[in-house]
Order: sequence, then structure tokens, then C-alpha cells
Amino acid sequence: MRRGPRTDPKGGTPLPTPAPQLSGGLLPSRTRTTPVMVACMLSAFVAILDLQIVSTALPRIAGDLGGIGLFAWVTIAYVIASSVTTPIYGKLGDLFGRKAGHLSAMVLFLLGSALAGAAGTMEQLIAFRVVQGLGAGGLFVSVLAIIGELFTPREAAKYYGMFGMVFAGASLAGPAVGGMLTDALSWRWVFLVNLPVAAVVVVLLVTYLHLPRTARVGARLDHAGIVALSGAVIALTLLTSWGGVEYAWTSPQIVGLGLGALLFLGLFVKAESTAAEPIVPLRLFRDSTFTISLLGTVIGGIVFAGAVQFLALYVQVVTGVGPTASGFILLPMMMGLVLSSVGSSRIIVRTGRYKVFPVLSMALGIVGSLLLSTMDTETPRAAAILYMAVFGFASGLSAQVFTQAAQNTAPPQDLGAVSGTVAFGRSFGISIGVSLFAAVFHGRLIDELATRVPAGALDGVDPDSLSSDTVLDTLAAPVRSAVEQSYAASLTPVFIAAVPILALGLVLTLLMKNLTLRSHHHDGDRQTEDPAPASADGTPGTA
Repeated sequence: MRRGPRTDPKGGTPLPTPAPQLSGGLLPSRTRTTPVMVACMLSAFVAILDLQIVSTALPRIAGDLGGIGLFAWVTIAYVIASSVTTPIYGKLGDLFGRKAGHLSAMVLFLLGSALAGAAGTMEQLIAFRVVQGLGAGGLFVSVLAIIGELFTPREAAKYYGMFGMVFAGASLAGPAVGGMLTDALSWRWVFLVNLPVAAVVVVLLVTYLHLPRTARVGARLDHAGIVALSGAVIALTLLTSWGGVEYAWTSPQIVGLGLGALLFLGLFVKAESTAAEPIVPLRLFRDSTFTISLLGTVIGGIVFAGAVQFLALYVQVVTGVGPTASGFILLPMMMGLVLSSVGSSRIIVRTGRYKVFPVLSMALGIVGSLLLSTMDTETPRAAAILYMAVFGFASGLSAQVFTQAAQNTAPPQDLGAVSGTVAFGRSFGISIGVSLFAAVFHGRLIDELATRVPAGALDGVDPDSLSSDTVLDTLAAPVRSAVEQSYAASLTPVFIAAVPILALGLVLTLLMKNLTLRSHHHDGDRQTEDPAPASADGTPGTA
């Protein structure tokens, strides 16, 4: 029953009806941001954790299911599926709403996790990992887009700081959690553990997330763009995964993948220039802030997420500690990332200014890379930990700033496309970085082993297994020392190679406009072509 106007209890005069409280100046009060943010952070955590947690279980999985030749495809299938869908989910959120997109992604992730946990063959597991990846690709970008819609860019800064903490925590905890679950229960639980977490996320979002319905009348998916983008991503992912590892960079397979990627990329640009609702609107590149943010994100992915993969090799092989102890040695680096991410976010919330942080990130990253390049078998452990902490601190300074900058100038109808494209840029950068640095590392390692290790000393030992502590423990002391020195010498060019890439990033960030994050939404520009009908009391409908 509808209530009449409120009256002053003393004088009986009508009181004005209070306007609905808006979150960030926009959203209905029925959206409770605390449980929604808990759900978003849990979503990001399981998406990031899933890639890390499986790595330590893979040897056991291959032993139980057989198919050691398909070992790498358990990860490759997941990466390809998630990379392909990241920008697509961003656009789907623009067309049909963030909530529907996020819940769809979570349902796919849940289904893939359950099926992977029940897989009976390696082929089944790879297929189910594709399903899981199709969902995971939407979780990351949907979280960024929901934050961008719930809050103004300035308000959102503190939540991006939390996002950086979640990213670091999941990356750090993944290998250890995967190992413990595999030993204590079964490798199947590295997939099944996602089910209760994902169920909590679904309940929280369904109950507490209420966003304006933004489904556009007559909205059509850009099918040609989706196909072309998928082809380009698959070709590029396979190229960066196989190049210099499975096949030589000049092999017909790699050259063919490169040509295929260029062809699909050309088709994608053509499709986006003619589509009514392009996945990545080409007009976005007219905004220098978006373009520089995208390029900066790619560079950050290449160096800060790509090169860091090789620090575990230094800790475990060169310093001779086990996987568990190496996690504690890498902890200060992750803490540096968390501290700089949270600290920079708080400053951005207070000042609204962000440009200084990506500039400092690239500059300090150069310093950290040069310090890491000096590490060898004689480097004191305390010094190595300090160098890693500097590198981690540099990484955290720009962890989410590029997303904030891009969203700050994005038209509201393109918020999902912007978030998805920037998130895709980081994924693409990671794959490029890992393959680039792997090629640099492996090329140097072959020469170093041939030079330092006595002839015949490694006969019968698989060179690819030398990173295992159980294999190293079987070697004679002089041979093991030579292997450790070879690994240390091979890691030096990895971090040297990161310097010019970061220098390019420094130049780009210096060219960024020194804008202030908005303290309001683009209310007047918001497009809701298919608005929810007003309720009986005249308030807008929500979904």
C-alpha cells in the first residue's frame, strides 16, 4: 500500500520526500556495496587463483590420467579461452548489463570447475578447462566494470587498491594451496574448491547487486568481430606459447601462426569499423588517455607479470631452497606490491591525481630490473630479497591505475568495452612477456650449461628437469654448482631485456595527460535505451 506524504509530528506540515540515496551519486540504495565488493573480490580471487593453483597439481594429474604429451594443454586451453572472452564480456556488459554478464561468467566457471574435478581422461580435462576459461575470462573484466559503474573514478580508487591485494594474495597462495590440496585430499580438489566460493558469490550478487537496466533496444552482437578476435587471440597465444620452446621462431608453424594472427587482426579492424556495436569501438583510440593506458597495461603485463615468473627459478635453483621456503622468500616482493598498490590508491582517493604513479612505476621498475640483473650465486639472500621487494613495489604502483585512467575518460556506454580491452591488454602482455623472456632464458641456458658443466656430467638427466630440487639433489656437488651458476647467468639477460621495455613505458606515461579523476558520474550521458519500467511510486526499476 502506498503511503501518503510525511508530516512534521509537531506542526503537521508536509515534509519533503527524501531523494533515493545514490551510491557514487548514481545507484539505488538497494545496492549494498560491502557484500557486493566482497563478491567481486572473491570472484577475482578464484579467477586468479585457478591459474596458479593448478600448476603444482599438474604432475600428479598427468600421472593419474596419463597423456603426458598433453600436459601443457591443461594450461594453454584455459589461457586461450579466458583471453578470447575477456573483451567480449566487457562489451556484453555494455549491451545487456554488468550483473547478467558477471553471473553468466560465474555459472560457466562453476560448471567448468565441477566437470574438471570429475574428469576421467586428459582429453576430458582439457575440454572442461576450456569451459572453465570461458567463464574466467568474464570474471576479471566484470569486476572492473562493476566497480566502474558503482563508483565514481575517484571513489573507485580504494577498491582498485583492494583488487591489487587480491591479485597478489591469489598469486602468492596459489602454488602452496594447490600443493596442500593435492597432498591432503586429491588433485580434483584444486577444481572443486571453487564451487563453494563461487556459490557464495552468486548468492551475494543476486541478493545485493542492483544496477539500472541498460539493455539496448535492438542491440546486436558483433559476430564478425568476435570470430576475428578469437582467431587473432588463439594464433597469438599459440605463437607466444610455442615460439622458441616447442618450435623455432623461424619454423613454418610459428611463421604461419604469425601470418594468421596478422590476417585475423586485419579482419578484426575491418569488422570493428563497420559494426553497429563493435566489441572494441575504434573511436576509443582517439582518446590518448585510453591508448596510452592500453599500451602501458601491455608493458606492465610483459615485465611485471612476465619477468617475475623467473624469480622462482632463481630462488629455488640458484639459492637451493624448496618450493615452500621459496614462497616465504618471495613474500616481501608481494608485500611490496600490496603496500604500493594500497598506498597509491589512498593517495589517489584523497587527491584525485594518478599520473605520477605509473611514471614512478616504470622508473622504479628500471631500477629494480637492473638490481635483479646483478644477482648471481654469490648474492646475499637479504640483498636478493631487497631487490625483489623494489621490483614488487614498482609493480604495485601501476597495478590498476591504467584501468582507472581509461575508465575516467570513457563514455558510460563504453565502460565495459574499455575495461575489457585494458584487461585483455594485460593478459596479452603476460603471454608475450613469458614467451619472450623464456626464449631469452632458454637460449642462454643451453650455452651456459655447455660451457660450465663438465662433458658427460648430465648424461641421462633430462635438461628440462634441472629446475626440480629432487633432480638437483642427485647431482655431484661440482656439477650442481655449475648448474646453479648457469641458471644465474641465464637469468641476467632476462632482467636486462626488461629495461628498454620499461623505458618505453616511462616515455609513454610521461606523455599521459595529468587529469583529475572525476568525482561524479556521466549521468547526463548514461544511455538506457531500454529502461526498466517505473514502479508504482515512480522510482526506477532495477535489475
